[in-house]
Amino acid sequence: MVKLRKKIIFVLVSVLLAAVLSLYGQAKYNLAVNAAVKSDDPIYQTTLKRDILCLMMAYPGYIQDLEVDSVGKTYVVLKSGKKIIYDDFKEKNVWQKSGNPDIQDMLEQIYPLSEIKELLPEYYNPGCARIYPLFKEVYGTNKSQIEKNLVKVSIGYKFVEFNKNNHAAAALQAVMKELLPLARKDYKVYNAAFPSNGTYYYRLIGGTNRLSSHAFGIAIDLHSNKYDYWRWSSREQGQKRLDNYPQSIVRIFEKNGFIWGGKWGNFDIMHYEYRPEIIYKARYFAQKPVPGLPWYDGLQNNQEAMNIVWWIEQQLPF
Repeated sequence: MVKLRKKIIFVLVSVLLAAVLSLYGQAKYNLAVNAAVKSDDPIYQTTLKRDILCLMMAYPGYIQDLEVDSVGKTYVVLKSGKKIIYDDFKEKNVWQKSGNPDIQDMLEQIYPLSEIKELLPEYYNPGCARIYPLFKEVYGTNKSQIEKNLVKVSIGYKFVEFNKNNHAAAALQAVMKELLPLARKDYKVYNAAFPSNGTYYYRLIGGTNRLSSHAFGIAIDLHSNKYDYWRWSSREQGQKRLDNYPQSIVRIFEKNGFIWGGKWGNFDIMHYEYRPEIIYKARYFAQKPVPGLPWYDGLQNNQEAMNIVWWIEQQLPF
């Protein structure tokens, strides 16, 4: 009886193991098929090239190579040798894309550069997906390294800490050069901007295990209002705050490579984050590719961009 029971258990375990291996093999096969189909799609190829162009313009000097594997997956190779996958070909919902993004996920939602009149849908949060291996390469791999890269930036009434790498601190200085004179003339602007609620703070995003952009020293919170944050207030309260927010502040930050948390469905109205790749994608490639036009159309007179375009064309087989 004991021997029979052991045989039955052995058979069941064997069947289950075979089923798991079969599913795993099928999943790998499906990923390979999806990769092959996607990599042959002209729209997909154009979007991939555009995204890599935006990334290279936003982080000059940090991307050293591009690699395409045998099933068509493309990898960005950083200066350190670290490889970041462009598209893992996994099915994800919007929350999974935010929590575990590839490069395509990070740049998929187009940030609206035009003024918004209503809060965006809760699922629409352009820029909330962050590629942490890239951030660590650029701004520092840990707290100690990040803090070595911090410099003081004047915001008028005090100095704050911001990351000097990738021109982040210089971008904040450029913002303040324009924002401070405006705030002195316009009380509404001053009241929305100052006093600042902080810049560098090594911490996780509330309710997650992911580092905040504040932890890298590339974000600033302006004057805080109790209706600024989606976790603190209702969407109705957030909408009222949006209705009265000076858009001149937003335009100054966006001009200098920052995105605004007020343009997230999960709104964070006091929050500005240095994300030049998101701004470049919105500025140059907000529209879908047009058949017959170069994938880089609109940048032909930008020599710096065209140098990168030429390099990308040399690296990719399509």
